[in-house]
Amino acid sequence: MDVGERSEGNFFLLVTGLSLPLWLLGAVLGGELLPGLPVAALQFLVPCLVASALVLRREGRVALGEFLRRLLDARRVPGPGWWLLAALAVPALWAGSWVSMVALGRQLPAPQVAWSDLPLLAALFLFTGAVEELGWMGYAYEPLARRWGALGGALALGAFWVAWHVVPHLTGGREAAWIAWWALGSLSLRVLHAWLYQHTRRSLLAQAVFHASFNVAWQLFPVRGSTYDPAVLSPLIAGLALLAAWGLGSRATVTRLPASGASD
Repeated sequence: MDVGERSEGNFFLLVTGLSLPLWLLGAVLGGELLPGLPVAALQFLVPCLVASALVLRREGRVALGEFLRRLLDARRVPGPGWWLLAALAVPALWAGSWVSMVALGRQLPAPQVAWSDLPLLAALFLFTGAVEELGWMGYAYEPLARRWGALGGALALGAFWVAWHVVPHLTGGREAAWIAWWALGSLSLRVLHAWLYQHTRRSLLAQAVFHASFNVAWQLFPVRGSTYDPAVLSPLIAGLALLAAWGLGSRATVTRLPASGASD
């Protein structure tokens, strides 16, 4: 089955339905898995599970194997520069937000990068990013992009991605203004995801690295992300996303490549 025939509607309905128990669990238990990360964030498993189940049911075991192997598609990426971009572009924006906050007169602790924590954080967030992106970009994005174009598909997926995170943020005690600024940054991030997807020949491993880079930078931001202000960071992300959107807007759809891909 061509990816354009996949039912993104069923995917979104199932992701929402299966996330509900985790939202309720987070509301009842409270607490955090990591600083700033509520219990409901365990929903990161849901997109991958739903996408895998749908592929297995409609396309069979062989297709599921090819789908899962896309997480090992490092050879799709054109060169090392793209890996550096995936890993460092967003942390550079985080650094820019710290400089901006200092320039605005905010009293911030000096950055103290815990290098000993970096390997564990990178491994943890690479895993969670890979699991999420298998569902978001690996399953849902391409049908949306074939319907509404590369940029339209990114915005549609980003809108759902933002809405899907709202309940965990509410149960984590975030205020409406904080969530609104965060939503701007997250919607913009999804545009950047789509731009990177185009330029890395649909590599899901590059998507996982890009996703992980945001979360690692957040945990390294002083102190454990506690001074993170989306009202400062999100406009920086949005500015970069506007440049990416110009490139995506010139494409009617995503680049067509074979669905299996560790060796192509």
